[in-house]
Amino acid sequence: MTRSVLGIIGGSGIYDLPGLTNVVEEVIASPWGEPSAALRIGEMAGLSVVFLPRHDKGHRLSPSDINYRANIDVLKRAGVTDLISLSACGSFKEELPPGSFVLVDQFVDRTHKRESSFFGKGCVAHVSMAHPVSPRLRIHLAAAAEAEGIAVARGGTYVCIEGPQFSTLAESLTYKGLGYAVIGMTNMPEAKLAREAELSYATVAMVTDFDCWHPDHDAVTVQDIIKVLAANAEKAKRLVARLAADFPREHEPCPIGSDRALDTAIITAKEARDPALLAKLDAVAGRVLRGS
Repeated sequence: MTRSVLGIIGGSGIYDLPGLTNVVEEVIASPWGEPSAALRIGEMAGLSVVFLPRHDKGHRLSPSDINYRANIDVLKRAGVTDLISLSACGSFKEELPPGSFVLVDQFVDRTHKRESSFFGKGCVAHVSMAHPVSPRLRIHLAAAAEAEGIAVARGGTYVCIEGPQFSTLAESLTYKGLGYAVIGMTNMPEAKLAREAELSYATVAMVTDFDCWHPDHDAVTVQDIIKVLAANAEKAKRLVARLAADFPREHEPCPIGSDRALDTAIITAKEARDPALLAKLDAVAGRVLRGS
């Protein structure tokens, strides 16, 4: 069995993780460039936990400037097996007002400026993204929320836009009409890269606003969002503490194969693979590359 190491990516408003003990701050080099910040590696309730602030302390990085590949790579190098994303978002549903938490189960990727794969020329791989969220992680998150008295919506589609601008009214109405639950700027290509790195992945989408579709919410402002972020962050920290306390100490095999996603994904013949790219893939794909 593999020991569980829980990774936490903190989004807007979550730049630290109170309750983390025996903390070591570690800068891990990545062949994919510079990650958002140093990793904070420690324990919660005896469970190994690795924390990474997605935007760095002080919110230094915009969604488009985050090096998603480096972030996932260093989390993999730190031994993370299961990854939770804590992400601020807007809502398209009246029943999901600011302050709501959503355990999303689907994503729509509307980004266009970001590197979305570790693979490419010299080593091509196609992982399945039909079910991008690990159902077992969502179950653990739901149980932790219930134990803490935190209401969560189970399921919903998160549409990820490039940003950093908020949506136009036409865009907002389109996404609402398509039935999406929430909108954000960071979970893609993060979820895709986590799948390529064989990390079980789940998102807690924390609603800060109604986007601009709502008749009583004509425009989204940073000032309005900040008011909700603090309350959401406090609930998120309680949720993570409970999750860590109850989390299995041995990694549970993902029922949809998140942790074995590369078993049948690499299509490039051995003799055609680029040694330089293979060297960069040592953490992400080492399990299958060494085995093949």
